[in-house]
Amino acid sequence: MLRAVLMWGVLAAAVCVPVIAAASSPLLQWRDPIYIFAGLAGVVGMALLLMQPLLIAGALPGLSQANARKLHRATGALLLLAVAGHVVGLWITSPPDVIDVLLFRSPAPFAIWGALAMWAVFAAGLLAVLRPRLPLRAWRWGHTAAVSLAALGTVVHALQIVGTMEMISKTALSALVLAALAWAIARRRVWSMGLRPRRT
Repeated sequence: MLRAVLMWGVLAAAVCVPVIAAASSPLLQWRDPIYIFAGLAGVVGMALLLMQPLLIAGALPGLSQANARKLHRATGALLLLAVAGHVVGLWITSPPDVIDVLLFRSPAPFAIWGALAMWAVFAAGLLAVLRPRLPLRAWRWGHTAAVSLAALGTVVHALQIVGTMEMISKTALSALVLAALAWAIARRRVWSMGLRPRRT
C-alpha cells in the first residue's frame, strides 16, 4: 500500500507541478486566453507522455493489465486532443508562423522539433487505430518508433523554448519522460516481439 501511494504521489507531482508552474508564470499576464490555452495544452500533452509508457508497461500499482490498457488508450486520445489544441490555439494567434512550422519552414530549431513531435504523435495514434490490420511485430516496431520520436521531439522542443514552463520542473519532467519510455521499451523487449524460437 505504501509503495502504491508513493508511486501515484510521485506521478501526480510530476504531472501537476509543471502544469501549475506554467499556469502561474508571470509571462502569461498580458497574453490572450487562446494563447494561454494553447501553451497549457502543450504542457498537459507533455505530462501525458509520461503516463503512457508507465501504463502500457504495467508500472502503476492498483491497475489490472486490462484497466491499464484501457487507460492507456484513453490517455492516448487525450494526448491527441492536447496536441491538436496546442496547434490550433497557436494557429489562431498567428497562422503564418504555424503554417511555416507545419511545413518545416520555420527558422527556429524548437519549432522543427515541435513539428516532428506532432506528426509522430499523430502517426502513433493512426497506428493504434490500424493495429488489428497490421502484423504484430511490424506494428510494435512502428508504434515504438513513433512514440520515441514524439517523446524525444517534445523534450527537445520544450527545453529549447524559454517561456512559461519553469526550468527545473520542465527539466525534471523531460528526464522522466525519456526514462519512462526507455524503461518501458526495455521491459517489454520490443526488439524481440514476434520472434519465435526455431524448432529442432
